[in-house]
Amino acid sequence: MGSALIVGSIALDSVETPFGKVEEVLGGAASYASWAASVFATVRLIGVVGEDFPQAHLEALATRGIDITHVRRVEGQRSFRWRGRYEGDMSQAQTLDTQLNVFADFRPEIPDEYRDTDIVFLANIDPALQRWVMEQVTGTQLSLADTMNFWIEGKRTELLEVLRQVDVALLNDAEVRQLTEEPGLVTAARKALSLGPRYVIIKRGVHGATLMSADSCFSVPSYPLAEVRDPTGAGDSFAGGIAGFLAATEDLGEPNVRRALAVGTVMASFACEDFSLQRLWRVTRDDVRKRYDELRESTRFDPL
Repeated sequence: MGSALIVGSIALDSVETPFGKVEEVLGGAASYASWAASVFATVRLIGVVGEDFPQAHLEALATRGIDITHVRRVEGQRSFRWRGRYEGDMSQAQTLDTQLNVFADFRPEIPDEYRDTDIVFLANIDPALQRWVMEQVTGTQLSLADTMNFWIEGKRTELLEVLRQVDVALLNDAEVRQLTEEPGLVTAARKALSLGPRYVIIKRGVHGATLMSADSCFSVPSYPLAEVRDPTGAGDSFAGGIAGFLAATEDLGEPNVRRALAVGTVMASFACEDFSLQRLWRVTRDDVRKRYDELRESTRFDPL
């Protein structure tokens, strides 16, 4: 089994959707990504929490086999908190409150024993910090970086430097258009490839995901769900599933990256079925395989 290093936020989320409401549950990009990746691979987690962060949340991550040795707890500070609401089709979160607290001063230090981790996923953090992590890791086989419109607008220079360093860039369709100033999705993705990454993965929510390389374009639909209770963390679970699967299979060829895209889509579907990580907690490899096979069957059709 390979290993995946995941760097990002660990948070306390308060979320309201048409299906219910939760207060200060385990959240954060790194939490979702780590849990999804741990279905397949050994996960090494780098993050920071405040003195008020429930130990039970960290223990839950550890019971999954996630190495939390270097999750730093800072005494005298409060943990990162996010409060949001989803309405209607729940395609967009309405942020009601964000309290960075201890996360505002997060500066990830990668210990020597983590620096040769097979796969590195840089969750949605300041691109200056993503670049700092890339300068510390050595021997990594594949690196993935997520980002958002806030960094594209406010830290474009730093983000462009990150894109020159990483192998895979993850953006949603609006972000790739904003980054490249191209209205057409395919044209925008190809322009993003010219900035440095080997692959560009476009997250398209309920419409699935698209993988772009220099020579090809590949798309998978989302897994059809009867009920979506809370889409928080779906994109991070998607990325974590990709990272974990690639670490476990130790195959970075494009056919296997395509498989990883479908695996990530399946992991995102599990995240949407309940609040926080409650559904992900119960996911096994057999569960993933079953949905993977169903997704594959639903997209198969005969030639003319």
